[in-house]
Amino acid sequence: MLRHHCGVFGVVGDPDAAHLTYLGLHALQHRGQEGAGIVARADGALRAHRGEGLVQEVFGEAALSKLPGQAALGHVRYATAGGGGLENVQPFLVRDRDGQVAVAHNGNLTNADALRAELEARGSLFASSSDTEVVLHLLATSEQKTFVNRLVDALAHLEGAWSFVFLTGTHLVAARDPLGFRPLVLGRRRDAWMVASETAAIEFVQGEVVREIEPGEMVIIEGESVESLRPFPRRDRKACIFEYVYFARPDTQLFGRGVYGARVRAGEILARDYPARADVVIPVPDSGVPAALGYARASGLPYEVGLLRSHYVGRTFIEPGQRIRDFGVRLKLAPVREVVAGRRVVVVDDSIVRGTTAQKIVRMLRAAGAAEVHLRVASPPMTGPCFYGIDTPSGDELLAHRLELPRIRAFLDVESVAYLSMEALREAVGDDGARFCDACFTGNYPVVPAGAPRTRQLPLFGEP
Repeated sequence: MLRHHCGVFGVVGDPDAAHLTYLGLHALQHRGQEGAGIVARADGALRAHRGEGLVQEVFGEAALSKLPGQAALGHVRYATAGGGGLENVQPFLVRDRDGQVAVAHNGNLTNADALRAELEARGSLFASSSDTEVVLHLLATSEQKTFVNRLVDALAHLEGAWSFVFLTGTHLVAARDPLGFRPLVLGRRRDAWMVASETAAIEFVQGEVVREIEPGEMVIIEGESVESLRPFPRRDRKACIFEYVYFARPDTQLFGRGVYGARVRAGEILARDYPARADVVIPVPDSGVPAALGYARASGLPYEVGLLRSHYVGRTFIEPGQRIRDFGVRLKLAPVREVVAGRRVVVVDDSIVRGTTAQKIVRMLRAAGAAEVHLRVASPPMTGPCFYGIDTPSGDELLAHRLELPRIRAFLDVESVAYLSMEALREAVGDDGARFCDACFTGNYPVVPAGAPRTRQLPLFGEP
């Protein structure tokens, strides 16, 4: 499966800000499982705790007790640019001319290598291999006089996808790139202001969602004051459509629409466009469940749980190496023989990437006695990599890039396979045809990535 991007959560004005951020990161755990961190502010001073692993593994009561204050910034990470290691776990905390500043980032900077090479030529020393650190060096070298102006100057140099949250001794600033690739929302909880990657995180801590932070907008929170700036040229929005397909939680309101409803509608349209002569519909848990419900509803076929998911192991895309990933499928999913034996089964999944997981699932269902297996995919064929914050495989590793549909059917060993069309996916999410980035399906990249990475300074910490 795909590697996730990241999740950010920030709060100002709550006496238990670090604990609130800890809970918010729990609600965003699906967006990154490699590392987690929190920076808290008390009396103008920032303190950090970061670690590799899940939120509950990184933070205990002892760690949270060392993060007092009424403001905090948190991050969950999966590496999309730069390697693993503690030095790449965010939020980053540094000191510049105005004092301390912490940053958390969701997205990927397509011109990070070029900017980094330019900064290194001017004497900058980097302590991580993350593209996020670039913005801190741009901030430090800006000739603007105030922090906000220096931040605008730094962000204006960036290309690609960025939803940033910064915490200083006086401010919390949330900023989103002009194309709005990655989600970012503003919320309240009593007297506290919050920002988060998804509405579900704000609602999880019993907050109220105020609104989406708009593409190209900066929201500056200082005390009880909330100011909105739009310092960047307006552009047509290109929000990631794959957030609807897989990444976002089903209970999130994304870009003004509910994720759960969009996934159910995708399944209904899939049944309308690609019916199957079958006996039962089963989902690939967990992300395939809403689309499978929609498919069953529209087709009139019974919906049943034909694959059980174990929640005692991590998501398969976290495991490194193909051998471990394939073994992880067996650890995580088990067929229910009573449901599938002797029956024609429609299996509904949200997407297919390499195809190895789907292939293993089909083999398990046949071993459990399934008479026929019909695979239905609630998104179009993925034919290209993402450069905007999702760690997708290269094109040659993507099943739909390598093989045409008849060969995909043979590779997966199914009686039939069908994908949702691009037009149908837009119909499911209510798109007008131009408001989403669908480059991984269509090859229409809104921002062309810069040239290949060049040889550069060795990291100060970790492996080169």
